[in-house]
Amino acid sequence: MPKGLLHHIELYVSNLEKSVEFWGWFLQELGYSSFQKWDGGQSWRLGETYIVFVQAEERFLDIQYHRCRVGLNHLAFFAESRVHVDEITKILESKGIKVLYKNKHPFAGGYNHYAVYFEDPDRIKVELVAP
Repeated sequence: MPKGLLHHIELYVSNLEKSVEFWGWFLQELGYSSFQKWDGGQSWRLGETYIVFVQAEERFLDIQYHRCRVGLNHLAFFAESRVHVDEITKILESKGIKVLYKNKHPFAGGYNHYAVYFEDPDRIKVELVAP
């Protein structure tokens, strides 16, 4: 395995069912497949990298996540192309998922940075960017 390659990401979520519904279709669209499923968690895998979602315990749900606090700001994934970004944007809108920075879309990341930004059920920002 190449040194430094990301092995996995594990995210604790406030509502596993909502997170699985939200992330499942998106990760499958990017080529991930269902990897592990157990009471309280589920993961998807692409190659040797996988993403895990775990239900946070009730006692830790008192403080909501906010990407501007210390910690994770967002997850960015490569799209196949600009057309793929546009297709995913349409799917997001059809599912009622808010596209962030709509007034600057698809160049909210700056000139020649073609991407769509949106939030998961816990308001973790997700970016899909064309290569």
